[in-house]
Amino acid sequence: MAECRPLGFLIGLPFALVALILSLIGIVIWIIGTVFSCLCPCCSCFAGLANLAMSLIKLPIKIIRWFIEKFPC
Repeated sequence: MAECRPLGFLIGLPFALVALILSLIGIVIWIIGTVFSCLCPCCSCFAGLANLAMSLIKLPIKIIRWFIEKFPC
């Protein structure tokens, strides 16, 4: 991302906004999964749910970086 690529950034913004909504849902899932995994540590599925939520939270940044890489300066 050291190079200037404003076109990829601008085109990626609508998709990043959709991903931002998904990341907000991911935050809620992460909180619920963390609470349940603390209450019942024998259920390993809640740890997987928390990992899925973390990937949803990181999604907007991944999308913006992907669009920026696709367009030349």
